[in-house]
Amino acid sequence: MKDLLQRYENKEPEIVFHWNDPETEAEGWTVINSLRGGAAGGGTRMRKGLDRNEVLSLAKTMEVKFTVSGPAIGGAKSGINFDPADPRKKGVLERWYAAVSPLLKSYYGTGGDLNVDEIHEVIPITEESGVWHPQEGVFNGHFKPTEADKINRIGQLRQGVIKVLENPAYSPDVTRKYTVADMITGYGVAEAAHHFYDIYGGDLTGKRAVIQGFGNVGSAAAYYLSRQGAKIVGIIDAAGGLINEAGFSFEEIKSLFLAKQGNKLAAANLISFEEANSRIWELKTELFLPCAASRLVTQEQIDSMIANGLEVISCGANVPFADKEIFFGPIMEHTDERVSVIPDFISNCGMARVFAYFMERRVQMTDEAIFNDTSLTIKNAIEKTYNHNSSSKNISRTAFELALQQLV
Repeated sequence: MKDLLQRYENKEPEIVFHWNDPETEAEGWTVINSLRGGAAGGGTRMRKGLDRNEVLSLAKTMEVKFTVSGPAIGGAKSGINFDPADPRKKGVLERWYAAVSPLLKSYYGTGGDLNVDEIHEVIPITEESGVWHPQEGVFNGHFKPTEADKINRIGQLRQGVIKVLENPAYSPDVTRKYTVADMITGYGVAEAAHHFYDIYGGDLTGKRAVIQGFGNVGSAAAYYLSRQGAKIVGIIDAAGGLINEAGFSFEEIKSLFLAKQGNKLAAANLISFEEANSRIWELKTELFLPCAASRLVTQEQIDSMIANGLEVISCGANVPFADKEIFFGPIMEHTDERVSVIPDFISNCGMARVFAYFMERRVQMTDEAIFNDTSLTIKNAIEKTYNHNSSSKNISRTAFELALQQLV
């Protein structure tokens, strides 16, 4: 596996597009690792301090993810080094998408990512630049549809991603009009934990869980995990944290989901980040869901959780461990050898799978069909890993090897 990984990591990306905004200090990159299958896909993120290497590692991560979610295309990513809280953000995005629109028309498909919203920013701004849909390049480069078929499938994709959830089994509140895009990634992260116990043995009900990050992914994962009977004992977010060693009730987790302010945890009894960070890793817990930014989780934190009963990690963040390596650094390897680590390209593939699902011909557009498709995709990936390695250790190593055999 390590030889495959080294060859994959060291291979130079096929295309690197570099942009400097003429009106601000913003700088951006689109990295296309390869045009496997004639196209590449990956979302657009924005954060202050982002660099080319971050975008490159995420592009390679996307390519691995597509081996699970489909379609069989290359990995890509766009990243803009700019403060997303700056009031000039909209103008930066408008100029960025205008510059990158020839790629989006031809062979690159994008979507939302960290600090860039799929529905309110990516879709309308790319439309202004003459792109039919942010995934148009995947249609043209990979599927090569007729014009009529392209129109039909793009229409299906447009409708599906922004579809408002109507089924209370999937929506925390049907009156608030949560969409598929709002909920699907966190749903997949929770489903990965559920399927792990079904396949490897055990029962999710009553398992204690710690959630890192309470944005779109972490809050939705906490909601669905709690709904399935797990006990959330701790939540840590940039805004602060909450700890309840007996476990929050499902109604309490649902209320926290509904009360969040944008992508931040909000509660009257919030403790400071510093206090939460000093206490949360010592909690007795079987499940850990890292759903914040990449490369945050340290070996010290992991070892503390292992000492307190940790069994499973379902990765909501891409590359959650604080390794400098693109994928499988020493912290991840150390963790993978001791507990069950469901890698990000399986557990957080929900949005990528939704795109792939709606690119197919005439799919069902019900909440149940969309969410079941993502759940089944994750289940199949975990089962495939289990069939090659039935041990609860080295799951990520096995999953990477299976993926890289398709790419190297």
